[in-house]
Amino acid sequence: MINELEKIIGPNEKVLYSGKPNKKCYVFESIFNPMLPFAILWAIFDISALGNFFSSTPDTMLTFLILFMLFHMMPVWIYLGGIIFIVKKYKNTSYVVTDRAIYISGGIFIKNINSKPFAELSHINLHRGVFDQMFNVGDIIATTSQLHSNGTPVTINISSISNYIEVYNLVKKLQTDIYTDVMYPNAKRPSENPGYNTEYKGL
Repeated sequence: MINELEKIIGPNEKVLYSGKPNKKCYVFESIFNPMLPFAILWAIFDISALGNFFSSTPDTMLTFLILFMLFHMMPVWIYLGGIIFIVKKYKNTSYVVTDRAIYISGGIFIKNINSKPFAELSHINLHRGVFDQMFNVGDIIATTSQLHSNGTPVTINISSISNYIEVYNLVKKLQTDIYTDVMYPNAKRPSENPGYNTEYKGL
């Protein structure tokens, strides 16, 4: 089955990898994410407070207080919403690596596509968290030369894939070859690059 991302790849690009995250690891990481303990504590506090209101607040105020507490529990609803729509989010998540760029799709109700050419990538790292090791998968984290407003680097991640070693080596080679070919000051970029032994010439 052709990955939907492959349909938007440029005519001069060659698809070298196409895949999706491991479903079990994706589900576990979605459920046991850093927001879980925060959501639990928030829910316990609000539910406890709501119970006290029922016993000490006049009936005329209860409706207002219930509505307020439901709104106040928004972090809990956001967490639960993410859990409820795991299947939809997983279906929309896919990865493609070409000889020019990395493409990633995601989202729940709106499908987003993010892409970064290798010429913009400065570092490639391999990460394996607790669930990654449990399900024998890994994450490739590609850091770009761009920065967020808070000063942290922009990254593009290929997460929870089973063949992480092969994809890491592939992405690392592409980033090294293309980034060096673009950045090397090779006599105003002739069609052949004598300064670096790479098959990506004249990009």
